[in-house]
Amino acid sequence: MRTLSIDLLTCLIVVSAGICFSHIRAQDRSGKPNIIIILADDLGWGDVGFHGSEIMTPNLDQLAEEGVVLSHFYTAPVCSPTRAGLMTGKYPNRFGLRQTVIPPWSEFGVDPDEKFLPQYLEQSGYVNRAVLGKWHLGHAKKEYLPLSRGFTRFYGHYNGAIDYFTHKREGELDWHNDWDTSFDKGYSTDLISDEAVKCIRDYTGSPFLMYVAYNAPHGPLQAKKEDMLLYGYDENQPKIGRNKGEGSQGKGNTARQTYAAMVTCMDRGIGRIMKALKEQGIEENTLVLFFSDNGAAPGEGGSSGKLRGTKFQEWDGGVRSPAIVKWPAGFEGGRTVDQVTGYIDVLPTLLEVCRHEEGGTGLDGINILPVLKGQKSTVERDFYLGYGSLVNNSWKLVRANAGNARMKHKEDALFRIMQDPYEQHSVKEKQPQVYENLLRIVKEYDAIKPGKSVPPYGQGRKGFKAPENWKVTR
Repeated sequence: MRTLSIDLLTCLIVVSAGICFSHIRAQDRSGKPNIIIILADDLGWGDVGFHGSEIMTPNLDQLAEEGVVLSHFYTAPVCSPTRAGLMTGKYPNRFGLRQTVIPPWSEFGVDPDEKFLPQYLEQSGYVNRAVLGKWHLGHAKKEYLPLSRGFTRFYGHYNGAIDYFTHKREGELDWHNDWDTSFDKGYSTDLISDEAVKCIRDYTGSPFLMYVAYNAPHGPLQAKKEDMLLYGYDENQPKIGRNKGEGSQGKGNTARQTYAAMVTCMDRGIGRIMKALKEQGIEENTLVLFFSDNGAAPGEGGSSGKLRGTKFQEWDGGVRSPAIVKWPAGFEGGRTVDQVTGYIDVLPTLLEVCRHEEGGTGLDGINILPVLKGQKSTVERDFYLGYGSLVNNSWKLVRANAGNARMKHKEDALFRIMQDPYEQHSVKEKQPQVYENLLRIVKEYDAIKPGKSVPPYGQGRKGFKAPENWKVTR
């Protein structure tokens, strides 16, 4: 009887362990990894601990230590173009989204004929495909919205620059749960992190895609008191921007203090995401990519560190992003890769990662997986940054008067970008052949003429009234 009880107990333990193991590993049966893209908003090069910042980012620092730091990861200088290039693998000027973002009063949206990343991954067996947070790729019509672009889950906001506490933009609530208005209360960064953790726990049975698009630390500058206290906040001292209405809550004593608190809160959310992966037993075969959509905005508390320039500019401070990728089952971490890469390379690289059979068509981005796997040291390529600017693994060209009014320089400049990362010493006169070759290439990109372009930022603003709860009905 005693032997039978022991045997029965052993059997129950084995069966229970088998059920548990089966649940934990269910997402790994296809061999394809889960994919999580974490995008910060207006995070500067000098605003992460692993770049020497005083801002506390312990979870990103750990991710940098365990993953691959992409030291030359480039974006567009403003956010909607970066998000569009991320989703399509193409330079955003091909579909008219280079000069500015899509503001609330704009009817513009990315052409529905452009194929987005989740539409590719659906064909590769990714059943669950979520976007959480900021969309900013068009909101005037349903065909521009996430659930019409291949995503199966949307939780967040259509516009940029929403109020972190009330979730309003232009006086109307811009917070959504799939197609419906969401009346969830809380600080937006925390709500996005909450939903990301929930999705990780819910998505079993097949690999998933999750695009976590934080609105932090983009303005309005608003932070939680407990996070500002970490940076010396004194509620008895004057606050920044004592305005009423949207963006009036959560003001610290200085812009830098408030901004730093916002970054630390986002970092805490990223830590929760990584912890959830570990708890679910899927950390090993989950590819996590982190970067920012552009550099720090001038006057908003962020820092470009030693890099030249800011958001809105093609100097490296505006387009070179802190970036990390980690995939323990796919490639070795704990190292830095200097390969010039960026937002348009994400889609073609992920297509290779998930073994998408058809591949992409007409892409500007390249697959950098061979470099991440250590099979190649570099892949030669020229990366167009917009408005006369181009960078590769050796050089960076910046044309004067190429269309970006914020790039105030009088003559073309050529930099040995790896030896001169702060863009201080032009060698155009010493390297005429290199200059002419790059000039020819960049002119071809500058000459792209899309059929339709986003209007100037202020066009349509006068007299605009946002729809109730930003409900899109057409």
